[in-house]
Amino acid sequence: MAGVRAQQKEKTRRQLIDAALGQLSADRSFSSLSLREVAKEAGLAPTSFYRHFSDMDELGLTLVDEAGLTLRQLMRQARQRIAKGGSVIKISVHTFMEFIENNGNIFRLLLRERSGTSAAFRAAVNREIRYFTLELSDYLQEANKLDAQVALLQAKAAVTIVFSAGADALDIDLKEREELAENVVQQLRFIARGASDFSARLRVKEHL
Repeated sequence: MAGVRAQQKEKTRRQLIDAALGQLSADRSFSSLSLREVAKEAGLAPTSFYRHFSDMDELGLTLVDEAGLTLRQLMRQARQRIAKGGSVIKISVHTFMEFIENNGNIFRLLLRERSGTSAAFRAAVNREIRYFTLELSDYLQEANKLDAQVALLQAKAAVTIVFSAGADALDIDLKEREELAENVVQQLRFIARGASDFSARLRVKEHL
């Protein structure tokens, strides 16, 4: 019986999360949503909201955490695709663009709250981006045999470029998005080549 109640509670919590995400758009940010609107969209009474979140801020932080997790999981799937063969950079960029196309509201949330008025939201978004960057850095270091610091610098540069492109990709058509993706691929290849050359020079110095 307890298991059934837990499942129902999680289902209701999920309804609130999906309701909030569903109301976000290019014209509407999370800060403009009200508790009553989210509860109504989820088909729940406003009092039911408090059984799952203490306030809208807690719901917002949950959305940020979920956005970061969704993005990291997607890029892990990209690395599995890479393991089967293909261009590391091209597969990663196109996977990210698929994320933008299918999860535009989630990405908008990350972009807006990264520079929003809430210090708690900014810290949460920056934490998720840091996790994403460090995971990418670890992958680059291992896959490309890079110096740890070089891998981290490459990862930071890549994330900056990709997130900026993601913001542009939100409001353009498919053809423009494909052109944007190809430009990003070329930029990341330039950075990867520089990181590889610099790391190689460091190894030479270590043996002198």
